[in-house]
Amino acid sequence: MSDVRHVLVLPDRDAAQDAEDAQWLLVLRDENGRLDAGELDEFAGEWDGWREEP
Repeated sequence: MSDVRHVLVLPDRDAAQDAEDAQWLLVLRDENGRLDAGELDEFAGEWDGWREEP
């Protein structure tokens, strides 16, 4: 079992109305290494976000 995690940073559009720098993080545990980093980058980009390297 590995300790692989992916962190997506996405804007919280509702909270952003009150504070321009509001964001929320989505931490995905990927113990079996099944998630593709490129697909996660694409998904986050669709929401004006990005994937961070842990």
